[in-house]
Amino acid sequence: MSRRALTLLLAGFLVLALGVVGAFQPVPYVVLSPGPTENTIGLVDNKPVISIKGRQTYPTSGALQLVTVAYQGGPAAKIDLLTALRGWIDPTVAVVPQETIFAPDRTPEEVEQENSVEMTDSQDAATAAALNELKIPYTMVVGVVSTEKGRPADGKLLKGDEINAVDGKPTNDVTAVADAVKAHKPGENVTFTVTRGTQQLDVTVPTVAGPKSQSVVGVMMQAKYKFPFEVDINVGDVGGPSAGLMFSLGIIDKLTPGELTGGKNIAGTGTITPAGEVGAIGGIAQKMVGAKKSGATIFLTPADNCAEALKSVPDGLRLVRADTLHSAVAALDALRTGKGDVPACDAG
Repeated sequence: MSRRALTLLLAGFLVLALGVVGAFQPVPYVVLSPGPTENTIGLVDNKPVISIKGRQTYPTSGALQLVTVAYQGGPAAKIDLLTALRGWIDPTVAVVPQETIFAPDRTPEEVEQENSVEMTDSQDAATAAALNELKIPYTMVVGVVSTEKGRPADGKLLKGDEINAVDGKPTNDVTAVADAVKAHKPGENVTFTVTRGTQQLDVTVPTVAGPKSQSVVGVMMQAKYKFPFEVDINVGDVGGPSAGLMFSLGIIDKLTPGELTGGKNIAGTGTITPAGEVGAIGGIAQKMVGAKKSGATIFLTPADNCAEALKSVPDGLRLVRADTLHSAVAALDALRTGKGDVPACDAG
C-alpha cells in the first residue's frame, strides 16, 4: 500500500472514530415526545382520577382525556447528539434547547417542584371554574404559607393561619392584605384577625421598611379555596397546569345528570382560570399525537394554539376551539346532540 493510500485510510479512520465519539457526546437539547394520557372520568392505578365526596354524582361514559408531553434530557441527564439527530428526523417529536425547559438559574429538582405546585394550583382553579360554571357557591380565604425569618411576622403568624381581616376590615384577597400592610408607615402596627385551628385571634404585628421603603411584615400568603364538598384529583406523576380544562370538564360531567361526552373519546388541553378562561399550552403537536394514539377523535384546543395545531394535526382528529370552559361545554353539547355550533380552529 502506498504512503498516500495509507494516509487517506488513517485519515478516514480518524474521521469515523471522531464521528462515533461525537455522536455520543452530551448536547444541551431536550427531546419532547407524546406522553401518557389519562381519562379524567376514568381510573388511574385502579383509583378514580376525580373523586367527589359530599355531593351527588352521576354515571359517565366515554373519555375526557388529558394529554401530556414527555421529555428526555436536561441538566441532570443530557441526551447525546445521536438521540438529538433521531429526534430531528421524527415528525412526532420536537428537539428544543435545554434552556426552554430548564432555566439556567433553576435546578431539575426546582423545575419538578414548580410543576407539582402548578398542578396543585391547576386542580384548585379547575374545581373553582367547574363550580362557577354550575353556579355552585364557594368561599376563598387568605392562607399563611410561611414567614420570613427575622421579620416581624416570624413567630406571630403561623403556617396554616387563615387571615380573615386586617385592621378590622374583612378580606379574602391576598393583594388586599398586602395593600393594607403597605398603607401603614414603617414602624406602625397592623392587626390581623386570623383563624388558627378552632380559634379566632387578633394578632398585632409591627411593620418595617421593605423594598421601595414600603411597609412589610415578612409573610408569604396564598389564596385558598373552601369548597362546599371534597374534590380529590389523582393523576400520579403528571405535573404542570395544562390539564386544567379537562379537569373542569371531568368535574362537571360527574356533577351533572347525563353524559357530557355522549360516549365519545374526547381529548383536550388548556390551562384554566377560576373564571373559566382557557389558556395556551406548550407541546401542542406532541399532545395531539398522544390524543390520536389514545383513540380520541376530537381534540379541544385553546384558541391561542389553534394556528400551530392546524400545521400538524393528525388525520382523523377533529380540532374544536375552546375559548372558555363555558364554550367547551357548549361545544360538547352540540357534538352530542347534533344541535348548535361547534367552533373550529382557524389559522387566524
